[in-house]
Amino acid sequence: MSVTETWQRHLEALQSKASLRILALETSCDETAAAVVENGRRILSNIVFSQVDVHALYGGVVPEIASRAHVDACDRVIDLALQDAGMTLADVDALAVTHGPGLVGALLTGVSCMKGLSFATGLPLIPVNHIEGHVSANYLSDPALTPPFLCLVASGGHSHLVRVEDYGVYTLLGRTVDDAAGEAFDKGARVLGVPYPGGPMLSKLARDGDPTYLRLPRPNPEGRYDFSFSGLKTAFVNACHKLEQKGEPLPRADLAASYQKAIVDSLCEKAVLAMREGGLSTLCLAGGVSANALLREQMTDLAAREGFRLCMPEVSLCTDNAAMIGSAAYYRLRRGEIATLSLNAEPALALAMKRA
Repeated sequence: MSVTETWQRHLEALQSKASLRILALETSCDETAAAVVENGRRILSNIVFSQVDVHALYGGVVPEIASRAHVDACDRVIDLALQDAGMTLADVDALAVTHGPGLVGALLTGVSCMKGLSFATGLPLIPVNHIEGHVSANYLSDPALTPPFLCLVASGGHSHLVRVEDYGVYTLLGRTVDDAAGEAFDKGARVLGVPYPGGPMLSKLARDGDPTYLRLPRPNPEGRYDFSFSGLKTAFVNACHKLEQKGEPLPRADLAASYQKAIVDSLCEKAVLAMREGGLSTLCLAGGVSANALLREQMTDLAAREGFRLCMPEVSLCTDNAAMIGSAAYYRLRRGEIATLSLNAEPALALAMKRA
């Protein structure tokens, strides 16, 4: 019997099981993470090995170093995830792995690891889109959440407004036409000399600043629900350079607070507009930027004022983790979607969506 036939037989047996436990691995960037998730909603374990200290020496993620660190850490985090869940591989029903988007070397490490484990155990392997994982983090923080709902996905590489029609079914309402929100945060952090990781550190600096210090533009692209952060980023860089040319010390906290407020305002404005016009009652946040304290605070206030339900993943589930991959994989598995031996890393993988 071929490996694919073995996986298919396991899949058929799993379709009737009431409880499914998935061991997931996430290696899309600079976190090596493994988790065990039950029925897409319950976290049995969630282990994250961070490389922040290593990459901080270089001011950003070095892909080759990230890949090597994943090679060293994959077996370790998988063992810890099983140990924390009080399980062995014999108790696992299926495996899951992020296969894109992300750094190609980092993705390849995770995909190769889980393909090997799947081959050795006969357990079916579910490939998961990293962005779908971020959306699915909401199912873990709010087990009562069900589609349809609107999701604001904001991260270092993505800024999307997505209508989640059903599990794994998405309609794209709006997206950034240039830079992503997380990318804008990181660029502003570099201008202010804020160390890596830029976004969270800029947010920390902004706590002591005046968000009204610097007036920055709120770009309004042609698409009704689209975002644009390139012009905002340029305006901020130019304002900082002008102060430096005058020989004036940079009021770093005030600048950080003003810049953060402009980015958050843009995200909130388009999300609330889509909520008003879309006929939905629930808004979810997803992605690394959804951990931003000002965004969470401002969205909470807007939800109360506008009368919609707001779901936000726990902060630990906003950044890269494997529990969200296990959650997304559960719904793929229920639909019979498993990998084949030809599964490969796809660094530019897009989330399958139809445009509204």
